[in-house]
Amino acid sequence: MSDHRLNVLKTYKLFVGGRFPRSESGRVYEVTAATSAPGAAGQGDWLANAPLSSRKDARDAVTAARKAFGGWSGATAYNRGQVLYRIAEMLEGRREQFAAEVAAAEGLSGARAAAQVDAAVDRWVWYAGWSDKVAQIAGSANPVAGPYFNLSTPEPTGVVAVLAPQESSFLGLVSVLAPVVVTGNTAVVATSEKAPLPALSLGEVLATSDLPGGVVNLLSGRTAEIAPTLAAHQDVNAIDLAGADGALAADLETAAADNLKRVLRPQPVDWSADPGTDRLLAFLETKTVWHPMGV
Repeated sequence: MSDHRLNVLKTYKLFVGGRFPRSESGRVYEVTAATSAPGAAGQGDWLANAPLSSRKDARDAVTAARKAFGGWSGATAYNRGQVLYRIAEMLEGRREQFAAEVAAAEGLSGARAAAQVDAAVDRWVWYAGWSDKVAQIAGSANPVAGPYFNLSTPEPTGVVAVLAPQESSFLGLVSVLAPVVVTGNTAVVATSEKAPLPALSLGEVLATSDLPGGVVNLLSGRTAEIAPTLAAHQDVNAIDLAGADGALAADLETAAADNLKRVLRPQPVDWSADPGTDRLLAFLETKTVWHPMGV
């Protein structure tokens, strides 16, 4: 028997509504490996052809996210935490695959890429644990004059568009995605433009977990092409501009103002640092109710 085998290359697809469509336009773009060699141009060997998402793909993803919002936001916080923990379990089982993809995407050594994946899984678990605790830090019982209970409780904002960090293909992605969905929002994610493969592989994990279809939708392609559609879309309630440069972010913020979207502006972030609760609270609304004491 010959020792030579056909190299079976992986086909990467979008993840929208719990399914794996190709871009409706049929377009793809080349994804190449990053290189950390001194003086190198920053790109290496060909890795794959990733789908090049269109504006129609972005609109389809928003539709899927809106459809999923009612069920996901209506689930108990405990249930959402269990679903996210299950995703972390599955990521742990595919640790070697993600480490190899991150190493190629970011030009890291195997050990450093594995450390990035470990940190991403740990962060996913950390956010999962906040699901039934965030109400204790974001809600309150308010003192009022009169025989009433006055209670403020956090609620999800709705459909959140997320521009994933460009340089941190997996840890950065988890750091912006997990806090959006653990609080009951649904997400449309524009992945890192030059390093989308770890994100698209995450879609395979989400599809085989307990996460309902449409809660997370992943679009690869040109950020500058996808983002304006999401920022201007009237059924998107908020946008995280983490993966946008200064000029693009300013244009997107202007477009987002048309329907008063919540906007999280881009800022320098060390994705390996303690994330804190800022992103966890960024896409929550506060509902305040009055109730008579019955006395």
